[in-house]
Amino acid sequence: MSAVTEYLVCALLLLGGGFALVGSWGMAKLDDFYKRLHGPTKASTLGVGGVLLAAMLWQLAMGQPSLRELLITLFLFMTAPVSAHLMAKAALALDPSQRPALPPAKDGPG
Repeated sequence: MSAVTEYLVCALLLLGGGFALVGSWGMAKLDDFYKRLHGPTKASTLGVGGVLLAAMLWQLAMGQPSLRELLITLFLFMTAPVSAHLMAKAALALDPSQRPALPPAKDGPG
């Protein structure tokens, strides 16, 4: 394996680990449910995606390409936004007072 590939795998692992750390820290420290929802859906998804991308690159460099990591990544990137949206809708249904105010109406065309 070339040094460039090793550096790229290491960079992806560090980047993925950093995103996962920031996402889990945000989920633990933020106070509101809607703020906490961003941790696992945004940063942690990117973190796990970076680690899985590093695993795919490693497998490819070792001459044993695997479809498993690609399928996990696709599944993760498709299901995380949908689950976050459904959790936010359920929270709004339980407490409608959290719903943001409507923008002011405009008078006339314009």
